[in-house]
Amino acid sequence: METSLNHIFTTMDQFDPVKYSSTRNFIDGSVSQLSPYISRGVISTKQVFQFLLDKGYGFSEMEKFVQELAWRDYWQNIWVEKGDLIDGDFKSTQVGVLNYSVPSFLLDNSSSIEAIDQATKSFYDSGYIHNHVRMYIASIVCNVGKYHWKNPAKWMYYHLLDGDWASNSLSWQWVCGTNSSKLYYANQENINKYCRSSQKETFLDVDYEKFSFLEVPKELLKSTTLDLQTPLPKVSDPLIIKYGPIFIYNYYNLDPDWYTSIDGNRVLLLEPSIFEKYPISQNSIDFMLGLSQNIEDIQIFVGSFDQLLMQANSNEIIYKEHPLNSHYKGSKMERDWMFDVKGYYPSFFNFWNKAKKEFLKR
Repeated sequence: METSLNHIFTTMDQFDPVKYSSTRNFIDGSVSQLSPYISRGVISTKQVFQFLLDKGYGFSEMEKFVQELAWRDYWQNIWVEKGDLIDGDFKSTQVGVLNYSVPSFLLDNSSSIEAIDQATKSFYDSGYIHNHVRMYIASIVCNVGKYHWKNPAKWMYYHLLDGDWASNSLSWQWVCGTNSSKLYYANQENINKYCRSSQKETFLDVDYEKFSFLEVPKELLKSTTLDLQTPLPKVSDPLIIKYGPIFIYNYYNLDPDWYTSIDGNRVLLLEPSIFEKYPISQNSIDFMLGLSQNIEDIQIFVGSFDQLLMQANSNEIIYKEHPLNSHYKGSKMERDWMFDVKGYYPSFFNFWNKAKKEFLKR
């Protein structure tokens, strides 16, 4: 995927939120293609929102898209408030679990559902899956295949270029019922409609009321235990710390416009402990490193924050707030949010209604 700033802002400029509203659920619909850059902190939800406002779009024209951006902020707010609780069954225990590994069809594209197999096959190269298809996969895995959500969610996060653990974890849990009041199902008719397919006589080709009585299909029985490892770059060059503050970048903050008016040291901190807990693929590493090149004089440090601190020479440390940065020491800066609505809301629509009211009062 392209990593240049010119490409990112051209993509933003060409996006049509009106067309998005009517086509977003279709696999060939008009989506923004901005999610990888938002997840990596190159641009923010607030920045995208303001860009569309400046282009003259009214709130009603772009409400569906802004709502999707708000989901990102909502999941992140939950992570801020609840921390590691999102790593386990969040609101209730997942019911009916028969397997805690990963279904093999995710690896060999053998679910027998053509649209799903095509999506997983291309996923390994592209690092992208349409949001609707992500829900289909989670539903097949958890609610039809009876797998626990956690390891399949880690598989998806590992390969996603727009991987955001809060969005990923809590969305899988929304599908399987541990972060919602009911299970999400999609039958073959639904998949055919939104994936432009015409498949019949599959294990999903049933009425919705029959899903709760289905036996696990033979295509979903084979499972695999994954050992996901992060191929962190080998860095031999020592850090060169000059006079001025040290600005800390990481996997969730690659903002090229952050404090550019202040001279200082710019360090991309890659902590092995973080990537052991939330591993990512070589594609994701390469994408991150490509984006980091938009930051002038960026240096890469692979090690813990405390190890970095030992080389800081008493320089001021400046970093952006994020749940994975709670152990950092120094000056914590707020990241950009679309709205001033903060804290934990059990329901997205409670969060959204407050955010919408805030905007309409402007």
